[in-house]
Amino acid sequence: MNILITGGSGFLGAALARELLKHTTLNLEGRGTQALSKLILTDRVAPPADLAADARVQGITGDLFDLIQSKQLSLSGVDAIVHLAAAVSGECEANLDLGLHSNLNTSLALLQAARHAGQRPVFVFPSSVAVFGAPAGSTMPSPITDSTLPMPQNSYGTQKFMVEQLVADYARRGLVHGRNVRLMTVSIRAGKPNGAASGFLSGMLREPLAGLPSVVPVPPETAVALASPESTIAGLVAAITTPAAVWGPANAVNFPAISTTVGEMAQALKDVAGDAVAAHLSWVPDAKVQGIVASWPSRFEAQRAKALGLPADASVHSIIQAYAQAHPQAVTCPLKF
Repeated sequence: MNILITGGSGFLGAALARELLKHTTLNLEGRGTQALSKLILTDRVAPPADLAADARVQGITGDLFDLIQSKQLSLSGVDAIVHLAAAVSGECEANLDLGLHSNLNTSLALLQAARHAGQRPVFVFPSSVAVFGAPAGSTMPSPITDSTLPMPQNSYGTQKFMVEQLVADYARRGLVHGRNVRLMTVSIRAGKPNGAASGFLSGMLREPLAGLPSVVPVPPETAVALASPESTIAGLVAAITTPAAVWGPANAVNFPAISTTVGEMAQALKDVAGDAVAAHLSWVPDAKVQGIVASWPSRFEAQRAKALGLPADASVHSIIQAYAQAHPQAVTCPLKF
């Protein structure tokens, strides 16, 4: 079995790659167990050293659109694709052309390449809660269900929803086995901040735990939906392996989330790390970030995800604990659990 992960050198892409490589066999879409022969990772940068050292990993470096157009990336023999490569929310709002190229045009090129390769691969598209919103003067439904109508209020969400529809249509035509999934805001992301408007939701925990300052650009009462990297990766693996009859229709599955507020996140940090660590937070409003984050929903009723055996994380405290266990070198203070 050959699997392609676009954005495979990024945080989630590399984490998914490591998880897949732990398995000697995988049951792709419930069709029967097969050995993982090759894991292709495409990104603008080379895969991390631990992944590059695995004989099953093939790294292909470059712009994904260019790799497809130049035929440097071939989908012949590829059984499953997880399309994580994307420009993030803050970048898309600042630069429309960047978002259209990275998120819409490149995704369409990848779908077309899959179509013409004729393999009918499982095509997992990680979309976003940013597809939901409410026009000015309207109220967003709460909770959001799997059948809630998306009404994105920013370019990133609009582009993600457009690709969801493309994946669903290619699946309807039998060109791919489409699996649209909507990721919650992933926290805590290890490593350096990215350009996402939601990036502070990792930074406000990650940086203080490392003894560093962190700016929170929204008010404490701002409501958010969070998921740990571990639960997010479990969902992506389920999207690859769940039988079609169990998965259901091609419209998107909302992944489960913790509904919390930014103030409650700060309190959880104080609970487990103490006042001195929480004092690394400073609250400096940023209207642009607040406008994007406040347009996203915070309460979900993820019935399809629950039916697939994908529970939400227990609490913000448990997310911090999982991060500390996975990245002990990044935590410079004693923690209480």
